[in-house]
Amino acid sequence: MSNATAFEQAQRDVKTLTRRPDNNDLLFLYAHFKQGSEGDVRGKRPGMLDMVGRAKYDAWAKLKGMDSEQAMQRYIDKVNALLATHK
Repeated sequence: MSNATAFEQAQRDVKTLTRRPDNNDLLFLYAHFKQGSEGDVRGKRPGMLDMVGRAKYDAWAKLKGMDSEQAMQRYIDKVNALLATHK
């Protein structure tokens, strides 16, 4: 299975979790999904009152320069780990 196909499958699989992952796992998934699908972060950092948007932006910004294939693989690995513990 190609990395892109596995990435798409992981996106479907993550929706089947029966328990909500913790915030750190959710930020990891968000950042790696965005890096894998869109590349480096762009746009302005959200303001101080948008704490969730700011945390998501910062998590994604930390991955700046990471290859999209590597980001996809790390997303896939994290989803597989969560499937083992959150089903």
